[in-house]
Amino acid sequence: MSSRLRAFARLITAVAIVTAYVALHLAITAGMNLRACDRFRDAPARAAAFTAALDRYAGGEVSARAEIRAGDTWFRENAPSGASRSAVSSATGDVEKGRVSLARERVSGLAADVERDRAWLDRQLGSSRATALYWAVPAVVLLGPALWLRRRRRLDAAEIIRVVSRFAPPQPWWRRPVFLLASSAGYVLLAGGAIAVGTAQRRGYEVPPMLLMLWLVGGLAAIGAGVLSLRYTRPRSVRGAARALLVDGRKPVLYLRSFADDDTAAHVDDSASFVSLHSREEQFTAALGAVGPLITVGRPGEPLPRLGAARFYLPLDDWQPTVLRLMELSQLIVLRLGLGEGLRWEVQQARATQPAGKLVLLAPGGLSEVAQRLDEHLPSPSGLAEVAEVAGGDPWTGAVITFDAEWTPQVHPVGPVPRAELPRGALVRRWARAVKAGWAAMVMYTPAHYLARAIKDALASMGVRKRTMAWRATFAAQTSLWTGFALVTALALLNWLAGRALQLFGLG
Repeated sequence: MSSRLRAFARLITAVAIVTAYVALHLAITAGMNLRACDRFRDAPARAAAFTAALDRYAGGEVSARAEIRAGDTWFRENAPSGASRSAVSSATGDVEKGRVSLARERVSGLAADVERDRAWLDRQLGSSRATALYWAVPAVVLLGPALWLRRRRRLDAAEIIRVVSRFAPPQPWWRRPVFLLASSAGYVLLAGGAIAVGTAQRRGYEVPPMLLMLWLVGGLAAIGAGVLSLRYTRPRSVRGAARALLVDGRKPVLYLRSFADDDTAAHVDDSASFVSLHSREEQFTAALGAVGPLITVGRPGEPLPRLGAARFYLPLDDWQPTVLRLMELSQLIVLRLGLGEGLRWEVQQARATQPAGKLVLLAPGGLSEVAQRLDEHLPSPSGLAEVAEVAGGDPWTGAVITFDAEWTPQVHPVGPVPRAELPRGALVRRWARAVKAGWAAMVMYTPAHYLARAIKDALASMGVRKRTMAWRATFAAQTSLWTGFALVTALALLNWLAGRALQLFGLG
């Protein structure tokens, strides 16, 4: 499945879900209107009984006062907020104040008021039914394309899923659902705590000190509990490579690296402005998600998969044929250079069997030996050593290397780009500085952001445009918080819908 078709499939699915939600809400509204019509069906008889009781009370029958109050209670509970309900309520109030003649005058047209209210309820019922139908039809119609696209996604990824599934470690069926649910609670705690702390900061001068302290202490405690919960549950709820390929549907990006690099890739770049939970590899995975799902070989024997690229596990004595087959089935091969013999073999095989534009090399900064060994396998010097001296501050990744059709290397350094000159004009410069300062306060540029930007430029030099890669890496640093906000919103919407459903069945 291509990236455009996948985006279209996601759009269709999202529209179908929203449409179905609105249709369900409107159906509940129509059901409540139907109940209101049914409850108001006895209104003519109730109006006649109320008028008769008022006449008897005017004639001196004191016991009729209880019937007047009962009639008022019935209209308050079952009548719409229209003329009949207002007339009965006003007449009852007049009776309580001893103005019986005025009360009888108010209900002189009660029968006509009841008919008008019944007609209004019937119109409301008809309108709500028609509106619910208008929304239900597109929801049902969109279900067909959504299911077809889902089947298309599974078929397109079937071959590579068969290859990867052979190396997926068995897991109990309940494990991922349970830890996904626990992770959801952690996301909600994190977002709820952030909302509470933010509210305390904004409204600190408007609320009592005790309430302010409750918001602050409770919010910080919720953030801490959410962070601890997510650190425990997220590694236990990640998708394996086969499941990630099935969900995405596109050809994958195969990520090859030395297992010794995992500790560096697992580093979390903290910031004073927010709590970050996402490692460099997670941000790197999000960036390459603009191309396809990132899959990689997991370290044999690790108790839990690392967060980031979806893992599968190959046997130590027979891994090369599978890697070669995955190279063929992948749309991009990203290989992190190192000094190991396995990576040397992978570079040789990629160059011998794959198109030049399919290979992207990531070179660590400050390792001149890597540049020397790489040049031994290329038709022309890469120039990596010179770039590493300039941009080799980060040992994780100092440069990105791509190749043209003749396997001529093109080196793209990783790191901050030179600042662009501000526009001319004093006011324009001030505005530009303010925008840059505000953006810098909200966004944290991590090493993964600079790496993603270098890969984006490298792919663009080969004609592959993926403009969102750098921002995907940046926003991935806050994925947990945004996921929490989304879950809080979804829970609020579902709670509201459930409340209306309970009202419909008389339980709310």
